[in-house]
Amino acid sequence: MKVYGTRGSSRVVPAGKQSSQPAGTATLPELVTSSTDPGDGESRDPAAVRAFIERFTTQLCQAGFPRTPARIFVALLTSDASRMNAAELGDLLQISAASVSGGVRYLLQVGLVSAEGEPGTRRLHYRMSTAIWQDVVRLRDRQFTAWATELRQGAEVLGRTSPAGARLAETVRYFEFISREMAGLLSRWQADADTGSESETGT
Repeated sequence: MKVYGTRGSSRVVPAGKQSSQPAGTATLPELVTSSTDPGDGESRDPAAVRAFIERFTTQLCQAGFPRTPARIFVALLTSDASRMNAAELGDLLQISAASVSGGVRYLLQVGLVSAEGEPGTRRLHYRMSTAIWQDVVRLRDRQFTAWATELRQGAEVLGRTSPAGARLAETVRYFEFISREMAGLLSRWQADADTGSESETGT
C-alpha cells in the first residue's frame, strides 16, 4: 500500500492500484480519504472513519432522515474543510454519481449544505456550515412555527372548547414555548462558545 499526500492530508491507494502520478500529487482514493489530524499527528484509520459514518447514519435514519442524504451529511461532518465535491463523496461512500446528486439535492433543499463553484471548472463543492447543529435547531424551530400556525387554525375549526380543539390549542402553546426557549438557549450557547474560544486563544 502506498500513501500519496499533500500538506495536512494523506490519501491511501491499495497495493496493485498505485497511482502513476509523481509522489506528492494527490489522487482520488480508491477506498477512503484519510486526513492527518494536526492535533495528534497521526493518520486517521479509514475503516474507522467509514464505520463512524455508517453508525451515525443509522442514528439519523432512525430519526427520519433519508439514508443517502444522511450518509452524505455525515461524510461532510468528517471533512476537516467541511466541504467535498461529488467525486470525493461518491468515492468515500462508494455510491453512484446519481445517488450523490439526489442526496445533495435534498440537503440543499432543506438548507443543510450550500454549493460552491470551483474557479475555472464546472465542478461544485458542497459545503457544510461550521455551525451546522445550530442551523439544524433553527430549521426545526421554523418547522415548529409552521406547525403551530396550522394547528392554531385547526383548533379554531374544531372549537377550542372541544376536547380535540383543546388538545390542538395546548400543542400550539407547547410549540410557542419551545420556540421562545430555543432562542434563549442558542444565544446562551453562542456566548458560552465565544467564551470558550477566547479561553483557548488566551485572549
